[in-house]
Amino acid sequence: MEQEFNEHEHTKKRAKSYNEINSFWHDLNDSEYGLFDMAFLSEQDIKDIQLVTERVGKVFFKTANLLRNSPDETLLQLDIPQSILPFIRHKALPVETIIARVDLVKTKEGLKVLELNSDTPTFEKEVFHVNNYLCQEFDVTDPNEGLAAILGIEMRKALGEALNRTQFSNHPNIVFTSHDQNEEDKLTTQFLMETSNVLAKYVPLHKLTIKKNEGLYDDEGNRIDVLYRQTYPLEHLLEDVSAETGDQIGVQLIELVFTNKLIMLNPISAFLLQSKAVQAVIWGMKEIDSPYFSTEEKQWIHAYFLPTYLEEDLFLSKGWKYVKKPSYGREGDTVSIFQGTKKLVEDQHHTYEESLPVYQKYVELPSQEIKTVTGVKEAKILIGSFLINGKACGIGLRAGNQITDNNAYFLPVGIKKERRD
Repeated sequence: MEQEFNEHEHTKKRAKSYNEINSFWHDLNDSEYGLFDMAFLSEQDIKDIQLVTERVGKVFFKTANLLRNSPDETLLQLDIPQSILPFIRHKALPVETIIARVDLVKTKEGLKVLELNSDTPTFEKEVFHVNNYLCQEFDVTDPNEGLAAILGIEMRKALGEALNRTQFSNHPNIVFTSHDQNEEDKLTTQFLMETSNVLAKYVPLHKLTIKKNEGLYDDEGNRIDVLYRQTYPLEHLLEDVSAETGDQIGVQLIELVFTNKLIMLNPISAFLLQSKAVQAVIWGMKEIDSPYFSTEEKQWIHAYFLPTYLEEDLFLSKGWKYVKKPSYGREGDTVSIFQGTKKLVEDQHHTYEESLPVYQKYVELPSQEIKTVTGVKEAKILIGSFLINGKACGIGLRAGNQITDNNAYFLPVGIKKERRD
């Protein structure tokens, strides 16, 4: 018989558990973020997620090669900013992106991909570090056991590859950066720096200085060889303008990367896949039976991708429920759900109104009861599955609304230990 839920006891246990974890934002903006609760996946669930993640990654990465060889006009139609067109085809590494995250939904028809965050995915500390603490607390197996070490190995491999391709010294100045007033961004970036286990330092974005066509410099005036900007989106960086001179310092930074005066990670190539309009390209090519994708790849697209278009006409004619989302939106911002012309749900924020809209067939996120400090609630579950150098590595869950927004919780995930009767 289940025990009655006691909010007071639950809150005490949660505080005790999370307070043992250094440098983690279990409360964010004065609201609960990390849940003292556990969702369970089977070993087979984990294998399925890993398989789908890698197959989806292969489809996206193959599409990147197509886009790289496409004219500027095509890229502009996918909402890729005009200012990055001279640099967007730059490829610094064999992989398109070092750390990417595929957002998946478990449906009756199997796993479906909602989107790929190839440029600046967060959620690393939760998945590769915090989840393990909670699994120990609940005495369950962590599906991400030992993966933090693999993440570090893969980061070092990418750094070594990038340095090998350039003319930097044997003792490169490696800097990890973020906005330091954003707790989540800063602590995620510092976690990645520690996990990489390389000689590096953290310098906030506002303490970096740039000299046009010469280099990027840290807070001590030393030229930076490698800039790791895991949480700073390239589309925001492109708009950076010096308050003092009016210079386009964001574009100047990209120019340094393009001319091999700076290594930036994730690389420029990661941004090529960030626009959600890329999914419309993938789906469209499947629909016309394009020979660019193999028969097997087209089967993957049919199985795992959702119908996605740059206009809503098909959804209106078929009466399907669909989601309207901005090409470069984040955290559910500016997302709406429609049935025909009727708007059913919309996110309260409208930051990305100017971004090209993408229309995707609606899928219901599965529900689960979660325990919070204010009681038991029902939440929708979204799977985040990491691709590290093209390989599936690390799974995490977010619990929130049908539109997964900034208020979604981190829900720890474990594998139930098999009972041997």
